[in-house]
Amino acid sequence: MRFETEYRTIGKVSGPLLVVKAVKNAGYGEITRIKLENGEERLGQVIESADTYAVVQVFGPTSGINVKSTSVSFTGETFKLGVGEEMLGRVFDGQGRPKDTKAAFAVEKELDINGEPMNPTARRMPSDFIQTGVSSIDGLMTLVRGQKLPIFSGAGLPHNRLAAQIARQAKVVGRNESFAVVFAGIGITYDDAAFFIDNFRKTGALKRTVAFMNLADDPSIERILTPRLALTTAEFLAYEKGMHVLVILTDMTNYCEALREMASAREEVPGRRGYPGYMYTDLASIYERAGIAEGKKGSITQLNIVTMPGDDITHPIPDLTGYITEGQIFLSRELNNKGLYPPVNPLGSLSRLMNNGIGEGKTREDHRGVADQLYGAYARAQESRNLSAIIGVEALSEVDKTYLKFGDEFEKKFLAQDEYEDRTIEKTLNVGWELLSELPESELTRIKREHIGKYHAKHKEEKGGKEAEEMQGEKKAEAKGKKKKQARHAKKGK
Repeated sequence: MRFETEYRTIGKVSGPLLVVKAVKNAGYGEITRIKLENGEERLGQVIESADTYAVVQVFGPTSGINVKSTSVSFTGETFKLGVGEEMLGRVFDGQGRPKDTKAAFAVEKELDINGEPMNPTARRMPSDFIQTGVSSIDGLMTLVRGQKLPIFSGAGLPHNRLAAQIARQAKVVGRNESFAVVFAGIGITYDDAAFFIDNFRKTGALKRTVAFMNLADDPSIERILTPRLALTTAEFLAYEKGMHVLVILTDMTNYCEALREMASAREEVPGRRGYPGYMYTDLASIYERAGIAEGKKGSITQLNIVTMPGDDITHPIPDLTGYITEGQIFLSRELNNKGLYPPVNPLGSLSRLMNNGIGEGKTREDHRGVADQLYGAYARAQESRNLSAIIGVEALSEVDKTYLKFGDEFEKKFLAQDEYEDRTIEKTLNVGWELLSELPESELTRIKREHIGKYHAKHKEEKGGKEAEEMQGEKKAEAKGKKKKQARHAKKGK
């Protein structure tokens, strides 16, 4: 650490930025201490440096900064976070300061929050299936350990409930390994923050969770720090402590809005819809910190929530996120309006690493075929619905009517489930086969013939047996009702 030099040469305050004149040798990313006239101190970071000036980004409000009396000291160091295993079970603010009333934890290391780029050759291909207990995800867009899979949502949709459910239920079946959750709330409301913390506390997940909270009324520029603090903590737990870490970042849209605010204050030439042209690179510096490193026991899996402005999937934020990440979970407003939870739309969702985590010896040999067939059948059901809206249900062919019924049953039995229902992958695939048994065997074109013979006939037979039992039960109930009716008549006759 070099000797701190204090300057009282602030030339301009622009939004969250200070322009400090007569500064030499200021390093990019260097941390500054901004001391106000009343003795209050705030942190800042150098985001631009030249021979005669430096632009400092203030982590906090710029109100109260007097250009004549406020001093700026350059520390010569980047922003570092003190980390330790005792962070588990703790809640911090968006700058990494404890928000709870617990005693200070033992700091084991101080790490640069920007992390160190992982050598691409040191990356190991993710291959361990993570069972979330949510059929729509496990069956159709499988999450794999080390993957980065965003949730594309919209205002008012239950993405927080789904993220909390995944954090609560996620596991690699058959393994007893250290697991942790690192949660970062980026510009979220107090209610959302309280929901997550209460949920983690009630379910016992808080003791394995580290939470960073940047609330909506906190300085927006602080949102640039929050996800990096969370990922630095995750890297320590994964690569130093050998834990498997699930990182939940919500909401990345608020992060991008903070980026746009900072770019506007710097008077940069705007890109698409006013966002900075370097937003793709900036997002990649966050998303690419997920993965598994060769020779390391732990892993980092990212679940990033993106609320699409105006439900527009072509908006720059979801658009760029989709390019960087390995798929997406797409929440549908139409399914949500039907009262379905979780409202995951399979037709807009995918997992590019699904094949790595499924198959014989991992989930079940028929997983890929069942997923493809369910996807294709649901797409056909949507076509039948659109057609019926034009010509009416009665004018549909028998096959289209079958698919119409399949679509309704698929949404009710496969997509919809209780918020606290934790389904195994076997249960998910069995539900899938039960639905596919409704279709003629000739329509099962995406499943191997040996799997049709092994599973389709079995579920059809089971279904036939259930229907026979139900019919027999109905007949018994009807006979019982007749006997009661006859007894009442006989009693009246006497």
